[in-house]
Amino acid sequence: MGSTGFIIISIVTSLLAFCLAAWLYDWVKKQPSSNSQILKVSSYISQGAATFLNKEYRVLAKFCGVVAALILIFIPVPIWKGSFLLNLQMAIAYILGAIFSAAAGKIGIAVATIANVKTAEAAQKDIRHSFLCGFRGGAVMGMAVVGASLLGVSLVFLLTDDTTILLGFSFGASSLALFAKAGGGIFTKTADISADLVGKVELGIPEDDPRNPAVIADNVGDNVGDVAGMGADLFDSNVASMAAALVMGAALDQTMGGSKNVSMVFCYAALGLLASIIGVATARMGKNDNPTFALNSSTYVTTGIFAILTAVATAIFGLEWRIWGASIVGLLVGVVIGIASDYFTDDRKKPVQLTANASESGPAFTILSGVSYGFVSTLPALVGIGLSALISYKLCEPLGMDYALFGISMAAVGMLSIVGMIVSNDAYGPIVDNARGLAEMGDLGDDVLEITDSLDSAGNTVKAITKGFAIGAAGLTVIALLGAFISEVNVAAVEQGLVAVGEKYLNGFDVMDPAVFFGMIVGSAIPAVFSAMLMLGVNRNAQRMVSEIHRQFREIPGLKEGKEGILPEYDRCIELATAGSIHELIPAGLMTIVATLLVGFIGGVKAIGGFLTGNIISGLLLAIFMSNAGGLWDNSKKYVEAGNHGGKGGEAHKAAVIGDTVGDPFKDTAGPSINTQITVVSLVASLMSGIFLMFSLL
Repeated sequence: MGSTGFIIISIVTSLLAFCLAAWLYDWVKKQPSSNSQILKVSSYISQGAATFLNKEYRVLAKFCGVVAALILIFIPVPIWKGSFLLNLQMAIAYILGAIFSAAAGKIGIAVATIANVKTAEAAQKDIRHSFLCGFRGGAVMGMAVVGASLLGVSLVFLLTDDTTILLGFSFGASSLALFAKAGGGIFTKTADISADLVGKVELGIPEDDPRNPAVIADNVGDNVGDVAGMGADLFDSNVASMAAALVMGAALDQTMGGSKNVSMVFCYAALGLLASIIGVATARMGKNDNPTFALNSSTYVTTGIFAILTAVATAIFGLEWRIWGASIVGLLVGVVIGIASDYFTDDRKKPVQLTANASESGPAFTILSGVSYGFVSTLPALVGIGLSALISYKLCEPLGMDYALFGISMAAVGMLSIVGMIVSNDAYGPIVDNARGLAEMGDLGDDVLEITDSLDSAGNTVKAITKGFAIGAAGLTVIALLGAFISEVNVAAVEQGLVAVGEKYLNGFDVMDPAVFFGMIVGSAIPAVFSAMLMLGVNRNAQRMVSEIHRQFREIPGLKEGKEGILPEYDRCIELATAGSIHELIPAGLMTIVATLLVGFIGGVKAIGGFLTGNIISGLLLAIFMSNAGGLWDNSKKYVEAGNHGGKGGEAHKAAVIGDTVGDPFKDTAGPSINTQITVVSLVASLMSGIFLMFSLL
C-alpha cells in the first residue's frame, strides 16, 4: 500500500474519532440535571468562558492575519524571488492550522461547561456514574483534538505533497496554542490566586463559597486554561511531531525511492488514534471505586493496544522494525515520565507529605521544600527524554545517518500516539474540579462533596502525569524539529546554489563555533524571560482582582455575612480577568518570535541551531520544574485540608495555601506554556531557514 492509502486510512480514523466524540457529547448532554442553583451558576461559567474565548480569538485573529500577510510576502522565499502560488499555499495552511487549533478549544469549552453540571448531579447517585460523566466529557475533547490534528495534517499533505507547507500548518497551530495557553493560564491563575488569598487566607471561608466574588471567575478559568488551553497545546504538539517526522521521512523517501517512511508516519499516527478510541470507549471505574486507578489503567491499556496494533501493521506491510522500536521507546518513556511526575505530586508519596509537614514551620519552608523537590523532579524526566532520543538514534543509526534523526522523530510520534487518551484524562481534571464547586454552591450535601473531592483528587494526580507527558512529548518533538530545521536548511542551500545537489550545508552544530555558542546562550535565556513575563502578568492582574474583591466585601451590605439574596458582582471579576489576560498575553509570545528572528539575522543558520539547542534544554528544565513544583504545592494544600497537620484553618494550612498560590502560575501558566514556546521558535526557525541563509550579518 502506498502513502496515499495510509493517508486515506488516517482520514477515515479521524472521522471515526469525530463520530465517537459526537456520541459521547450526546450521552453527557442527556444525563439528568435539575438543581436550579447549579444550573444558574453553570450558566455564569458558560457565559464567562464563551465571552473570554470570543474576545481572545478576536485579538488572535488580527495577529494571525498580520502573520499570514508576512508569510505571503516572505515565506518560504520572498515573493519577488519565488512562487506566488507556493507562498499563498503557505499562508492558507498557516490560517487553517490556527482555525483547527481554535476549534479544538471551542469544542472543549462547549462540552466541559455541560459536563461539570452532569458530573455534580450524578454524584448524588454514585461515584461510578459521576466519574463516567466527567471522563466522557473530557473524552469529547480528546477525540476532537486528535481527530482534528490527524485530519488536518492528512488533508494538507494529500492536497499539496509539500512538507514545507505542512510546517506552515503546524506553525498556525503552534502560534494559536502559544497565545491560547498563555492567555488562558493568566486568566485562570488571576482568579484562583485572588479567590484563595482573600477567601481562604484572609476570611477563612471555603474554597467555593458563593460569597467570594472571584469564585465564578475561578471556575471559568479552569475551563479556558485547562480545557481550551491544554487542548490547543496538545493539538499543537501532535501536529508538530507528525510534521517533523514527515519532513525527514519525505526527504528519506526522495533519496531512497518509494514512500515507505511517509507511510509509516501516517500508519502509526492512525493506529495511535484508533488505540485511543478503543481505550476511551471501554474506560470504566472498577468495583474498588478508585478513580485514579481507572484513569491510569485506561492509559496503560491504550499503550498496550498501540504497541500490538503497530507491531501487527509493521509485520503485514513490511515496515522497518527498528523504526517501530524507536516509536515504542518514545511511548514507554512517556509513561515513565508520567510516573515520575506522579511520584513528586501525589499526596500519598513522601515529597508532598514532607512539604505539608514543613508547612507547620511557616510558608518560607513550604516554598523551600516545593522548589527543592521541583528541581529534583527534573532529573528523571530529562534523563528519560535524553535516553529516548539516544536509544532511538542508536537503534536506527544502522539504517543510515539520516534514519537516526528520523528515529527520534518517530519516538516523538510514538510518545504522542496515545494523546487522545492523555487529553481525555487532562480535560477530566477541570470538569470534576468545577463539579466539586457546583456541588458546594448547589448545597448537595456532604456525601456528594466527598465523592466530588475524590474525583477532584484523582484529577489533580492524573493532571500532573498528563502535564509531564505533554512536556516530555514536546521535548522529543522539538529535538525532531531541530532535525527538520537541518533538512530545511540543506534543501534551501541546494536551491540557492550554496552547495551541489547531494551535498549538505549542515550536518550538525559545533558548540565551539562562536556563532553557535552565541545562539545557545541567548536561546537558553528566552524560556526564563518568557516565564517571568507571564507570571508578572498574573501578578499584576491578581493584584487588581484582590482590590476588586475587597471593594465588593466593603461596599455590598450583607455580602460578607452571607445574607440570603445578597450576591457578589461575579461579572466584574470575570471582566477584569478577561481584560487583563488579553492585555498580557501578546507581549510574551511576541518576544520569543522576535528574539528568534534577531538571532537568525545576526548569526545565520548556525546561530539559530545553537539558539534552538539552548532553548530546548533550558525550556524543558524550567517546564518540568514549574509543572511538578506547582502540582506538589497544590496537593500539599489538599493533604493538609484532608485533616493532616491541623487541617483547615491552622497555621500549616495558611502556609500551604501560600505555597499553592505561588505554585498556581508555575503549573498552570508558565510551565505548560514553555513547551509551546519551544515548538513555536523551532517552527519559525525552519520556515525562515531559507531567508536566514540569504540575509545574515555573520
